[in-house]
Amino acid sequence: MAEFKYEIVKSLGVVSKPNNGWIKELNLISWNGREPVYDLRTWDESHERMGKGITLTEDDLKNLKELLCTLL
Repeated sequence: MAEFKYEIVKSLGVVSKPNNGWIKELNLISWNGREPVYDLRTWDESHERMGKGITLTEDDLKNLKELLCTLL
């Protein structure tokens, strides 16, 4: 598996804290030195291990916000 680097540029907030010790967070992350993107995924408490997640550009995030506002 190819190695990759990440930097959490800004922690934006916790979405949930399941009982398994992992935390679902929304962060601004730079992957492999690229421009930061919005990232929603689970992390262990030390942010050394991560679960599956999704990354969103600013436009993606705005579109998601509009979609959620129509649903809620």
